[in-house]
Amino acid sequence: MQIPKTVIIGCAGVGSRLGLGQTKALITLYDKPLIIWQLEQLQNIEDLRIVVGFQANDVIETVLQYRKNVTFVFNHDYFHIKTTPSLFLASKYAEDFVLTIDGDTIFHPEDFKDCLEENEPFIGVAEASSEEAVFTRIQDKNVLSFSRESGEYEWIGPALLPKKFLQTSENIHLYEAIEKYLPIKYKLIRSMDIDTMQDYYIAQEKIKLWYNL
Repeated sequence: MQIPKTVIIGCAGVGSRLGLGQTKALITLYDKPLIIWQLEQLQNIEDLRIVVGFQANDVIETVLQYRKNVTFVFNHDYFHIKTTPSLFLASKYAEDFVLTIDGDTIFHPEDFKDCLEENEPFIGVAEASSEEAVFTRIQDKNVLSFSRESGEYEWIGPALLPKKFLQTSENIHLYEAIEKYLPIKYKLIRSMDIDTMQDYYIAQEKIKLWYNL
């Protein structure tokens, strides 16, 4: 039996490193916005929340064309506020467990499904491929620490966490907020963050392979 969980997608950022002048949730991969690639895997999730900020109206319009039962949470200070305060706002009245997803990440559909069916807290990692990665140090199937310098794998955003782990409005990144709760088990996921144009080109090829296009 699956535990009830809230899914939160963070889509507030500007995506300045990518240089396309739009939030990364709306970049097109094979004629489909990235956010739609994610939503197609979330059809059975009842409590879905999306944090919006930069180009909020465009993100909302795109999402509502696909599904209506979504809660939008506004991060009006998206130029300055990092992920944790956004998740703090979005997790209000959420289920006891929250699955967080970055709006700039693509997933292999089978691995995404596995994340949704997981019943224990985890941190999603992948083989390092992004140009600006947050690395993880691993031991005995657990994440022990994060690093900007080196590590066995790259943390690529998805994490199933008790809601209480998100209950801080301190302006820090999520990996900084949950460090004090480590170790947490890791789940190896075929996935990729899209931060730069080089990432974008690689992501196109991964989508083609993973979805047999």
